Amino acid sequence: MEEKWTIGRLLQWTTEYLRQRGSSTPRLDAELLLAHAIGCQRIELYTQYDSEPDEQARAKFREYVRRRGAGEPVAYLIGGREFFSLWFEVTPAVLVPRPETELVVTTVLDIVKSSPPQESWDICDVGTGSGVIAICLAKYLPSCQVTAVDISSEALQVAARNAARHQVAERIEFVHGDLLRDLPAEKRFHIIASNPPYVGEDELHRLAPDVRSFEPVTALLAGKEGTEVIAALTAQAAPRLKSPGWVVIEISPQIADKVASIIAAQPELELVEIRKDLARLPRVVVARLRK
Repeated sequence: MEEKWTIGRLLQWTTEYLRQRGSSTPRLDAELLLAHAIGCQRIELYTQYDSEPDEQARAKFREYVRRRGAGEPVAYLIGGREFFSLWFEVTPAVLVPRPETELVVTTVLDIVKSSPPQESWDICDVGTGSGVIAICLAKYLPSCQVTAVDISSEALQVAARNAARHQVAERIEFVHGDLLRDLPAEKRFHIIASNPPYVGEDELHRLAPDVRSFEPVTALLAGKEGTEVIAALTAQAAPRLKSPGWVVIEISPQIADKVASIIAAQPELELVEIRKDLARLPRVVVARLRK
């Protein structure tokens, strides 16, 4: 008698298949893809472990597994990713949100919490992508107004849909522009936050295949050194800040010293700290206007 393709067997086989093809999270990938193919929550797989999905669900799952085996990110296959306990739509027009970027959100929340109370916080999210930073801040800081900027109009459409999903669209203004250049001249912010491109040309080929082959290069590649976009952003930041004025930027650990030097060279900014992520690697630069 032919063995049935139960949920348990599908997960077991797929986990090994994806492991052999270089996935760093093969079991998680298998669970997310199968749950999406069936149309259930991931946790529900374990209450149906011995059941056999119908042929339509198995066909969808086979196609997802084939594409994942070829390197396509899971978030693009299932159309979204969880970030800061919220679900975000994700398409190939935007980077896949990563846990490291949550440190940008917590850093801004810490700044607001430790500052004197004020009626409203004006915050700018530069390079908003899917909108995760802007939307989480709007969600968890009811007193803030957020301007979310991106050079990609397709990314802004994704971010706007995510803002509507989480019911914060009325407190976020989406702007199509290059860093801070295309904002109205009078626009000022208490905090400028960003997860900018910070990959150098020599690093691009060393990125994981699913990143360099599928995610938008314009959101990854900063230039030859990897610091070019950060240098441009910090140069534009000071005139856009209200006192005391903070800048919070995600970086790669490899460029931490270079970014510290870039900020030190800005006459109106001072480096406050470089926060480390859960792996104890330098991940978020915090600067503010010089007093």
